[in-house]
Amino acid sequence: MPKPLKPGSKRKKKKTETPQQDMALWKSVSKTVEPMGPCYMLPEISDVPLTSATPPTPSSGPRPGRGGGKKANWGPVLTPKPHAPVNPLPELTHQDQPGLDKATAKRMRRGQVSIVGRIDLHGLTQAEAHRALDAFLEAAWYARKREILVITGKGTRADGSFGVLRQAVPRWLNEFPNRAKVVAFSYAAPKDGGEGALYVRLKKRG
Repeated sequence: MPKPLKPGSKRKKKKTETPQQDMALWKSVSKTVEPMGPCYMLPEISDVPLTSATPPTPSSGPRPGRGGGKKANWGPVLTPKPHAPVNPLPELTHQDQPGLDKATAKRMRRGQVSIVGRIDLHGLTQAEAHRALDAFLEAAWYARKREILVITGKGTRADGSFGVLRQAVPRWLNEFPNRAKVVAFSYAAPKDGGEGALYVRLKKRG
């Protein structure tokens, strides 16, 4: 609490800095300040381009988990590739067609089918034929085709053994993911290539 003034006395005014003194003080202080280097503005999250679908390694970004900060941005979520089912479907053969009723299986063996697509693998290498068959089945199934013809060539050798593609194609049809699209297959009728071709019946796509 300020002391009371004596009669006839005046309160002293506080000493204030003049503008010239303020400027001189600022210049002397600014000489001791070191620059921090260039300053960059952080972009908004929505402005950051997603240049890679692979999450960063722990060494290239903050670790998630403990702490009260924001969660680390590990990039877009990848859709996992489909895995083979735990309980595989029964194996298909030229004679064993559990997905067909007897009447439909008999019509198929007799060639009473409406072929809506065909692929000729004859003359391709095993690797080329495998890729071509997988792609053809995928496209045909997505196009909702049901009965297709796969030409392998008879490839009968002098010793009586079958050619590579004639043996491999039934195996490929039973492999995942092709097996999930195939109901049955059988040798074609003579008019469509006989044992050098296969009728393949595909499942309905929902």
